[in-house]
Amino acid sequence: MQYQEFVNRVNEQIQTRAPGDAELAIQATLSTLGERISGGEAENLAAQLPAELQTQLESGNQSEEAEPFSLDEFYLRVAEREGVSSPDAAVEHASTVMEQLTRAVTGGELADIQRQLPEEFEPLFNKRS
Repeated sequence: MQYQEFVNRVNEQIQTRAPGDAELAIQATLSTLGERISGGEAENLAAQLPAELQTQLESGNQSEEAEPFSLDEFYLRVAEREGVSSPDAAVEHASTVMEQLTRAVTGGELADIQRQLPEEFEPLFNKRS
């Protein structure tokens, strides 16, 4: 999947009004995901993404160790980075980005990411209607 296609799909689903909102949601989500998974796994995931997304993902974790935090903390960090005050918006945006991420990478890579996350992160991979 190309970068602009990824951005367009996120933009369509979160129905933003301001230019750049989708890209901000993508950056916030991928940076936070990069913090939560190991540096090596972030590199493996990034290798399957367009260059613009690789940078965002790899910026989250500069060490090999994953930073342990809860799903609620994940959403709080996304909201803070994205500059949204509504927790529901952060959940929706992060879930939308993750839905597109699952379409952009192989099933094996997705399984590797999910193995690094506690079970409570499962909703992140299952977009809510």
